[in-house]
Parts: sequence; structure tokens; C-alpha cells
Amino acid sequence: MKILVVDDSIVFRSQITASLGGVQDVEVVGSAPNGKIAIQKIQQQPVDLITLDMEMPELNGLDTIKEIKRLGLKPKIIVFSSQTLRGAEKALEALAAGADDVVAKPSADHLDFTKAQAMIEEALIPRVQQFLKGNKARPQTITATSSGPTKKLNFPKQNLKTFSPKAVVIASSTGGPSALEHIFQSLKCKPKIPIFIVQHIPAVFSQILARRLSEMSGIPVHEATQNQVVENGNVYLAPGGFHMLVQKKDNGLVIKLNEEPLRNSVRPAADFLFESAGDIFKHQLLGVVLTGMGEDGAAGAKYIHDAGGSIIIQDKESCVVFGMPGAVFINDDYDDIMNLDEISNYLKTVTV
Repeated sequence: MKILVVDDSIVFRSQITASLGGVQDVEVVGSAPNGKIAIQKIQQQPVDLITLDMEMPELNGLDTIKEIKRLGLKPKIIVFSSQTLRGAEKALEALAAGADDVVAKPSADHLDFTKAQAMIEEALIPRVQQFLKGNKARPQTITATSSGPTKKLNFPKQNLKTFSPKAVVIASSTGGPSALEHIFQSLKCKPKIPIFIVQHIPAVFSQILARRLSEMSGIPVHEATQNQVVENGNVYLAPGGFHMLVQKKDNGLVIKLNEEPLRNSVRPAADFLFESAGDIFKHQLLGVVLTGMGEDGAAGAKYIHDAGGSIIIQDKESCVVFGMPGAVFINDDYDDIMNLDEISNYLKTVTV
């Protein structure tokens, strides 16, 4: 995989380049101090992926993404964004414009070269590897489309046309913010049941994502808080850095947050949400696993299925990364596979 590093800071360009130096099958072929020069280089020598700073002179990150898309250039794009509210807003705009993933840029408190490089390595390398693996990360036996898979199905499938859930849980990671925006833009009506979302995203960013989803849909979308009372017609998004569970209390339900160890290398982990909601809603729970790297949600999907609930996964063609839904597919713990439009239409049918 050929990578171009784009950042106006020579320090960060050096740190990013150094952090990728030991990754097998990855080669940093160059760097650029702004988007204008980056595009010139990509046109001269196509690359597979660029890491892109958001705040740069000449041509900033957001405008660079828009120009890359206008020109029909095809590199994957991983955005580096500052850990501020403004940075989070810009990062989500970048994802909506066509960026594939986002990494929180080390703050000024972590400018020690070694510490900053270690932070970059921890966040960046798994995201690069998800694209490096390409089809290797997608089991070759999978030929699923929105009309259904071709492999033999072993798990009894529920008839979703007659399914009436009392709650919905959603898991997403890489490509998830854009997928969620697509879904919520089409809902436009307050749901009659609660919806819970785990999106793998840095801390700060979840607050902005909740606000964006709420503004574009007109539905109350909350960055969940500890002991928050669950109400029908509301959506609850796990805050970055916290596992989110649902728990019975008195005659209702409340949100529980914790900072227990990572699960599937992430926090929040959708498996915790799926399992806790499965205990409460049992056969009346719908789980949705959207685009994302890794296997988070696979154990939770099995848990929901074992309790009699239903699972929908996003199809490979509309995923940025088919890792999470692909893991559920391989286990056969799903009832249907749909593209984003089909998921949106189905959720509108069963929640509004």
C-alpha cells in the first residue's frame, strides 16, 4: 500500500511517517504540506491512501477531500483532527464529504515526539491495516448483495415483515458516521421506540455526532449520560471512551456507562450494549450491524439471536469496511442483509 502523508507540520509528517515505518506491506511514498501540493502529487503518482490534516494553508483538509472526489481520484482518506469541538465538527464534515476514517490528533500536551508517535501508532496503524487487508479482511466465500447471500444458511431466519421490535440497537465503526447520517436523514419522524447506538469514535466527537443526527432528523439524539432515563422516541449514542449498557430500574430503564477494559480492542463496545438490551427486550429487540473494522457486534448479535431477537447487517457493497457485518455473516447470526436505503426504509417501517 502506497501512502502519502499530508500535514502542514513537518513534526507531524515525521511522526506519522515514522509510525508507519514498521508496518508490513506499507510504504510512505511522500508527503505534502497542504492539499494543493498533495493533489498534484497524487495526479503524478497515484497512491492507495492519504493521511490528511484538516487545518492547512492553501487548501485545507475538507476542500482537499472535495477536490479529490471532483477529480475522480480514488485514494482512501484517513483524516487527522484536533480533539476540540471545532475539530470534531470539521472531522464529521470530512466524513460526510467522503473521508473514510478519522484519527484524533495528539494535542499540544503530547508534543513529546516519542509519546506523540506512540499515540499515532496506536490509533493509525489498525485503520491503515483495515484497508491494507482489502479483500483478505473480507472472507472470499462471501458474495452477498442486498438481495441476499449465496452461501447455505444454517440459522433459522425470522420473517422481518411481521417483526415488531420494542427497541433497536445499532453498531458501527469505520464509515459509520456517514451511514448513520444516511439512515437518520431518511427517518425524519420521531420513533415510537428507543434506539441505542454504539459508534467507535473518539471522545468529543460523539457529542457532535449526536447533535448532527438530531439536527438532520428532527429526532432527539442524545450523547448518553450516566443513569439517564430511557424514553420512547429518543436515540441514545454511547459517548466516546465509555461502554454503554441498558439496565432496568424501578418500572423503567436507565443508561449505564463504564470505563471497564476494552472489548474487541474498543471502548465503547457494541457487544455490551447488545447483550444488556438482549436481556431486557429478548425476542422484541432488533440489532443492526453497520460498516466497520473488527468483530465488535458479532458476539452481541449471537446473544440477541439466542434470545429470539432479530439482526440486520449492512451489505458488503455499501460498507466502507465489511469487517463487523462480515463477522456476523460468517457466524450466520442474522436475519437479513440490506443496503443503507433498505435499512433506512425498514427502520422507518418498524419504528415510526
